[in-house]
Amino acid sequence: MIGYIKGFLADSQKLPNGRVILTVDAGGVGYDMQVNPRSLSELPPVGDPVQIFTHLQSREDLQVLFGFSSRAERDVFRLLISVSGIGPQMGMALLDTLGINELIQSVVNGNARVLSQTPGVGNKTAERIILELKTKLSEWRQHSGLIAPTGGPISGVQEDVEMMLMALGYTNSEISKALVAVGSSTALSKSKDTEAWIREAIAWLSR
Repeated sequence: MIGYIKGFLADSQKLPNGRVILTVDAGGVGYDMQVNPRSLSELPPVGDPVQIFTHLQSREDLQVLFGFSSRAERDVFRLLISVSGIGPQMGMALLDTLGINELIQSVVNGNARVLSQTPGVGNKTAERIILELKTKLSEWRQHSGLIAPTGGPISGVQEDVEMMLMALGYTNSEISKALVAVGSSTALSKSKDTEAWIREAIAWLSR
C-alpha cells in the first residue's frame, strides 16, 4: 500500500468529467492521482514540493491512485468506501461537496438531508452511511484529535433550521458556519426554539 507520495508537483488538470488529476514527480517517476477539486486551492505552484496522502484502488482492469491533502481526509475516505454501495467516486464526491468536517458532523448527527445533497447520493444511501458509520466516525474523530464543531442546534432542531435557511437562499457552508458561531456566542446552544435559531443565524449571516 502506498501511504503517501512526496515529491514535486509536476502538473494538474481538470478533465471534462470534472475530475482533477495531479501528477507528482517523486524520484523521477510521475505519479498520476485523482484529487478533489476543492484541493486545488491548497496546492502549491507547479514545481514546488508537495506531499499527498494516497489510497490505491485496484481492480482487475484498472488501478487508480486517489490523493488527499491530509491523512485524516484519506482515513475518512477509506471509512466511506467500506460502506456497502459506496464506491471511490461517490466517496470523493461526498468529501468534495461537504468537506471533511461537515461530512463527519452530518453523519454523527444523523443528518441524511445534508449528505443527500451530494450528487448521486439519495436519501436511502445517506441513511445507510449514517447507520454504518455514525459510531465509527464519532470514535475515529475522538482518537484522531480532530476537534468537533461546537455550538450548533441540538439534533431535533437542526434540520428544521437548516431547511428554512436553505429556502432563504443560503448555502450549506454558510449555514454551518452561522449555526456554529451563533451557538457558541449566545444562550441558544440547548434551546429548542427553532425561530430563535433562524433569527440569530440570519442576523449573523447579514453582518
